[in-house]
Amino acid sequence: MRVAKEIVLTDEERAELTKLTRSKLTSVRLVQRARIVLLAAQGLQNKAIAAQLDVGRVQVSRWRDRYVRLRFAGIERDLPRGAPPVKVDVARLVELTTQSKPKVATHWSTRTMAGELDVSAASVSRHWRANGLKPHLVRGFKVSRDPKFVEKLEDIVGLYMSPPDHALVLCCDEKSQVQALDRTQPGLPLKKGRAATMTHDYKRNGTTTLFAALNVLDGQIIAQCQQRHRHTEWLKFLRKIDRETPKDKMLHLIADNYATHKHPVVQAWLDKHPRIHMHFTPTSASWLNMVERFFRDITTERLRRGVFVSVPDLIAAIDEYIAHHNTNPKPFIWTKSARDILQKVIRANSRLSSKQHATLH
Repeated sequence: MRVAKEIVLTDEERAELTKLTRSKLTSVRLVQRARIVLLAAQGLQNKAIAAQLDVGRVQVSRWRDRYVRLRFAGIERDLPRGAPPVKVDVARLVELTTQSKPKVATHWSTRTMAGELDVSAASVSRHWRANGLKPHLVRGFKVSRDPKFVEKLEDIVGLYMSPPDHALVLCCDEKSQVQALDRTQPGLPLKKGRAATMTHDYKRNGTTTLFAALNVLDGQIIAQCQQRHRHTEWLKFLRKIDRETPKDKMLHLIADNYATHKHPVVQAWLDKHPRIHMHFTPTSASWLNMVERFFRDITTERLRRGVFVSVPDLIAAIDEYIAHHNTNPKPFIWTKSARDILQKVIRANSRLSSKQHATLH
């Protein structure tokens, strides 16, 4: 049977503890601890003291032991709560995050880094935020290697920022392989406290290719859905643009370097229609074509969550979206000058070259 440690008080200690228990200025916690010590000095065991003061037996044992070891100083101060906080080596944290990778993984997570440094995941997350580090994100990029990049850049940005008089500037492209997807089961609608539901699997009911031309001036869209995207379909779309634009306007068409756009048959047709001038974006620089912004919008707003039982159903939804868009179109305003873009590309090339050089050595 375990016996609690004996406490023997001097007259001075007993007087001091008794004074504490009667004082109205002493904290309740300290009064309780003083009573525990006085009762222990009378020979009472921890269980009896706990019952008399209506506290836990472990608490009585803790303060009895502290008084035996430290006397009055042992009950005067509160016990430390929990383990002491672990200090994070922030410099090492940043170095590991930016200069290394964990074993059999492509990037650090808060848990893998916490295990490496023997700290909490919350601490890792806090210091990542403070240092602007986001290992879970990766940003895609592609630097153009077009030898005529500057020339093409200045040409296209010039059309955006200073369009020629008596002319229309149209950004053209095709969004190929737009799928008519039907879900295998009907989902539940959005309601308070619950998100809308949609099955992760689907049925493919065919595809279509959306050809679109964005009028830079007013944001109007000329569009056409076709089954394929060969040069014959591209030529058919050019004829549609020719029909639906004022005959007295010159047309400046911006397109990418897809082979169908430069097919000899297309070139021959363009030679017979001198009011149409083609401007091609640099290779790997489709972001210069503003119609890509429209493709993003129709994808996120109409296609991605759409349910289409057939290709005609898909085409009808696309036509409806474009018709609604054209009732109140808004142009996309280009703000970056060619010089600003060129400086950014030069910096990207410089960083990429230095990285490749470091890798080789």
